Amino acid sequence: MRATQWYVITGAPCSGKTAVIHELERRGYAVVHEVARAYIDQELKKGKRLDQIRADELAFERHILREKLKIEKKLAPDAIHFLDRAVPDSIAYFKLAGLDPEEPLKKSEFVRYKKVFVFERLGFLMDNVRCEDEETAAQLDRLIQESYRLLKYDLVIVPACRIKDRANFVLQHL
Repeated sequence: MRATQWYVITGAPCSGKTAVIHELERRGYAVVHEVARAYIDQELKKGKRLDQIRADELAFERHILREKLKIEKKLAPDAIHFLDRAVPDSIAYFKLAGLDPEEPLKKSEFVRYKKVFVFERLGFLMDNVRCEDEETAAQLDRLIQESYRLLKYDLVIVPACRIKDRANFVLQHL
């Protein structure tokens, strides 16, 4: 297992993770943007619809997992990075899709993150990349927390507040 200085920003869809990642990046911190969102945006620009992109859920989830692994392999373990989701999030997404989570579970054993920040949920808003609804977001919130706890992480719950205050909260808890 490779111990790192990487901090995971995670939580349900619409919990404000991406806004805080952008704020941390604005402040000069190294960040890794959410892989699934980037991939879906890329495919939408090619003219695909969301239902086409996610038509084969196993292939989609495996692609996202492989991309996360590829990115993490390139990161220096001793450099501070903030990740908008990490490999263990795939455990939750596999479970949500009714897929066997063994693959992401095994891949999660190779890296140890410094700390995991779980963002409290905010009001749910639909956008062109999300396929979840309010109920699914709540289920994902639970599954994500279960996945990290299964891997023996102590979770730091980030309260719902303004973006700058959440970024400050994260930085105060490094």
